[in-house]
Amino acid sequence: MTSVLYLGCPAGERADAEKNLSAGQLSVVWADDLAAALDTLQRREMPVLLDLARGAAALQLAHDLRTHRNTTLMFAVLDERRPDLTTEAVLAGMADVFPRPLGGRRVASAIEREQRNGSRDGNGSGTHVSDDLYSQSPSMRDVMSAIADAAVKRAGVLVRGEEGTGRQVVARAIHLRQHFSPSTFITVNCAAYDTEELDAALFGANARSESYGDPGSRGLARVSREGRLHDAVGGTIYVQNVADAATKVQARLARVLRDREALLVETGEPIAFDIRPMAGVDPGFDRAVQEGRVRDDLFRRLSAICIDMPPLRERREDIPALANYYLREICAQLRVPPKTVSRAALSLISALPWPGNAVELRTLLEAVVNGLQGGRGIGLEDLLAHVRLDGGSVGVSGGGTLKQARARFEREYISTILEQHHGRISDAAKALGIQRTNLYRKMRSLRVGQGRRDQS
Repeated sequence: MTSVLYLGCPAGERADAEKNLSAGQLSVVWADDLAAALDTLQRREMPVLLDLARGAAALQLAHDLRTHRNTTLMFAVLDERRPDLTTEAVLAGMADVFPRPLGGRRVASAIEREQRNGSRDGNGSGTHVSDDLYSQSPSMRDVMSAIADAAVKRAGVLVRGEEGTGRQVVARAIHLRQHFSPSTFITVNCAAYDTEELDAALFGANARSESYGDPGSRGLARVSREGRLHDAVGGTIYVQNVADAATKVQARLARVLRDREALLVETGEPIAFDIRPMAGVDPGFDRAVQEGRVRDDLFRRLSAICIDMPPLRERREDIPALANYYLREICAQLRVPPKTVSRAALSLISALPWPGNAVELRTLLEAVVNGLQGGRGIGLEDLLAHVRLDGGSVGVSGGGTLKQARARFEREYISTILEQHHGRISDAAKALGIQRTNLYRKMRSLRVGQGRRDQS
């Protein structure tokens, strides 16, 4: 088993934490203060879990530990009462931030990922397919609860959300967590095929024609071993853009899912089709159902459980940890040292609207890393080269001189940060990485209002 040093865990939570971590084949060494942690790490190097329940004191502990152990792999355990500490944890050098209650398998996966990325020994591509989900925000904690609930059921799952919100990540997470069929996960994008191609992809090229009159067919759909449905037997099939599938293809798919049986064309015999269906759909899917572009019988098979994925702009608490994860992954793939992010840059990343969600975030960070010179970290200026003034990424719009463009950006950026912090000048200045007096001066020169004040 892999050992981890858990620093600062409240005594009353240790039994549950140890039980949860053991599910990921992790054993725990406890430490209450810096001296105990350093003594343990001096004798044996191991990853560190730093509990943030102590708030600012825990963050100071992180900085002190990093001073003494610059290469130690460190993770943070978030206090759900303080989701704002995620940003501080990332700035303190945490490789990842885990919500309570701890998931042992997720912690083990993160340790394995970071150790593999850190080695970069040239024996692999450095890519990593993971079911990691960042869930410091209330909306994502609801998603995690829904995943846990869906994992113990056999019913179909409909994951609804904008492009780039992680619909397939959720489907894979359910698939990996379910106890009854942890085998094959097959994906089919219905929009990538025309009608005949999709029919062949799902059921097999030699199973296109139905044979209800055949003796022994019992009205079953015909399926070939060449089809993706046959590949998914015993596991999960995840379909995307199901509203783009022709009605006759939807009918055959619904029949297989209903009967849980099909006629195998290679043998002419009925076989059991134990498949769990999942589907990833966009927010317009409900209209497609209402307009009849999705068959009712197929919709019922796919939507026994519905999970709504929040867009990134509605889960800003998760952005710092997610950005940090992407940065480490990108740097590992490019075989460059991991990059640190300045407070101002991280505040900008957290404040942007991200219409393309996580996919857009990763694309931006990849462009930034590719554009960096040498081994330096990522500052605000590095991001400004790839961010539009309207909040999009890659490129600058608005026209005018560089000075005018910078002023427009600063005006919008400061306004966004002030809105995010409900008009609290001290908090906004901290997020921007400047003094309060400098923020007041900027607001006057740029004619930025203080915005809505938090009356709580």
